[in-house]
Amino acid sequence: MKNNHSFFKPNLILASILASQALSFNALADTGPKCRVYKAARIFDGDMLHTDSSIMTKKGKVKQVGSINEFDGLCAKEMDLGDATILPGFIESHAHVTFQNVSKDVVLKHGVTTVRDTGGALHFPEGGKGQLRLLSSGPILQATGGYPNNLFGGGDGDSHHATDIVAFEADTPAEGIHLVNHFAEAGAVVIKVALEPGGEHGAPWSSGGHGHDTGSDTPWPIMEQDTVNAIVEQAHALGLKVTAHVGENTGVERALDANVDEFAHLPCAEIDPALLQRAVDQGVKMVTTLDTLSDCHGIDVNTHILTHKGADFIYGSEIGHNDVPWGINAEEMHRILHLTSGESIDFNDVLNVFRSATSKAGENLGIPGLGTLTEGAPADIIAVKGNPFVKFKPLEYPDLVISGGKVVVNNFK
Repeated sequence: MKNNHSFFKPNLILASILASQALSFNALADTGPKCRVYKAARIFDGDMLHTDSSIMTKKGKVKQVGSINEFDGLCAKEMDLGDATILPGFIESHAHVTFQNVSKDVVLKHGVTTVRDTGGALHFPEGGKGQLRLLSSGPILQATGGYPNNLFGGGDGDSHHATDIVAFEADTPAEGIHLVNHFAEAGAVVIKVALEPGGEHGAPWSSGGHGHDTGSDTPWPIMEQDTVNAIVEQAHALGLKVTAHVGENTGVERALDANVDEFAHLPCAEIDPALLQRAVDQGVKMVTTLDTLSDCHGIDVNTHILTHKGADFIYGSEIGHNDVPWGINAEEMHRILHLTSGESIDFNDVLNVFRSATSKAGENLGIPGLGTLTEGAPADIIAVKGNPFVKFKPLEYPDLVISGGKVVVNNFK
């Protein structure tokens, strides 16, 4: 019997060679003149730190991170940053950009490429290609007469698009469900509830640290349990998470009983350790805001306990407050490092601080690849001269900022 597989025919060899060449040409065509390569002494990909590496981007996305010379000649534009560090753009998970009329351009130029506004005017997600990516919770849901409207006022009218609206009142389950549906249809990426009776020592909202008087004696009204439950259940049914402003035991317990997904702040007053254990067991994420809450009497002990119990921390610094930068906040990073590192600090603790502001924050927002430099991720990239893993402060003044592949700042020219 003749074996047709014993020998390669000449025409099959030629076809194989041509196919191989075609694959090579296609690979080059997939990079080509529209892609860019950036080289640096260090690249942090959102999880790990790589030395002497390069990154390729194309069409507003990350294609690949590789060795220093891996992509040589594949793109028309190459930039060697030298002794510098490339990182994903930072994600600010607790801000008040719209309500406080903060310049979005300033925030972007200072290294924050994505902001989640928690309270204020509601809008659909915007930006991301040369502009700040801005996501919104819309107005905070609160009890009538409670926080934050008792301090900041409710503005004029009832439009969730009004720039001077910070919160809407919901006093029944039906009202809560109605507002959740309304916010979801209008572009909210998360629902925020306020469970704040006030009175915590050192809290900026209780001491006038926001620049406002306390407005009324505490305790302030907070939503009843059935209303909070209805809000969370409806949000979850619509695929939205719920973040809760809590500061003391009553609000924390009410939030946990309703199965919220996040604490919008680390609680200000010292919290019952059993409640903190419940929060960790229920997988509640902790948005830090440690810098702006540094005068809170319970903030250090709460953070230490949550660290010991294995809590997940997400970077947030409350852009919009008078005492925090309009961009990356090095002091926030410093406080996260020292309060979440246990008895000693090792390099993985430092990495965790960066992860909290990049990959962990992006995962928490549910946007694929955001906060990483992995294939297909948005090309939101920053770079600083030197090594920010030794000193955080240079991150506040990045030398390169790229949003969705578009260069916004470049001091490496």
